[in-house]
Amino acid sequence: MSYFAMAALEVTLLGLLGGIAGTLIVVRRRSFFAVALSHATFPGGVIFAVLGYNLLLGQALFAALLVLIMTLLSRVPGQGRQVASGVVLALGFALGTLLTSLNPGLGVPVEALLVGSPLSVSAADIAATAVVLVASLIVTAYFARRVLFHTFDPVGFAAAGFRAWPVELVVVGIASAAVVVAMPAVGAILGVAILIAPAAAARLIAPRIEWVPPLAAVLGVASGLAGLWASRQFDLAAGGAIGLATTLVFIAALLWRRLARGPIQRVKEVVKAKEATA
Repeated sequence: MSYFAMAALEVTLLGLLGGIAGTLIVVRRRSFFAVALSHATFPGGVIFAVLGYNLLLGQALFAALLVLIMTLLSRVPGQGRQVASGVVLALGFALGTLLTSLNPGLGVPVEALLVGSPLSVSAADIAATAVVLVASLIVTAYFARRVLFHTFDPVGFAAAGFRAWPVELVVVGIASAAVVVAMPAVGAILGVAILIAPAAAARLIAPRIEWVPPLAAVLGVASGLAGLWASRQFDLAAGGAIGLATTLVFIAALLWRRLARGPIQRVKEVVKAKEATA
């Protein structure tokens, strides 16, 4: 399989994964958490690159450590998730930069850790993404009703006798795993672009909540492949091109929503008024 075909397969899997993880991140309002996590796992990749081990494993272990730190910080009186995420983001990026400066002969280019390199993904990277995708599908299918219940009616969820921590564990686990496996393709900085932007766009245009995951998956795959194609056609950085494509998809969805609520809606109202008087 050619390097471009492998990149296209990885981007497709990430787009599909974004339909699940991205929807959970957007609906549960965990976007800043995902951004902080993707940035803060940067030192995990640097440490394992220095030690000569698999970068993905280092980022996964560091992600688990950072989730624990964020959970503990969020329980400090007067603080919250956003504050904890901001602290961890600053810690991770600062530590990654420090470690990079102390190891100028790092075997892996720092740019690859920051913005990714879809055209250099390995079979192991693709396999890891596929495993996370399948596992996310299974776990989400099992916990879907509880996640929706807790998301839209937390008071009723608690009154029904359910515990919130299993739902939080599912959401955080899927989001963290998705962020980690996206690193080789789109890096620490753009790691959440292919996860969050398509899901956010899907929520803007989806008529019902159950339409969001499949729409997010379609938009994620389409924008990812479009960015990958543009990178080859115009000799652009693949990770940056994918990030830009997903952003353009979100802007297009936002404009469509504005039009649907503005001129298009007024036209529909005029047509209905004429039909009523006919």
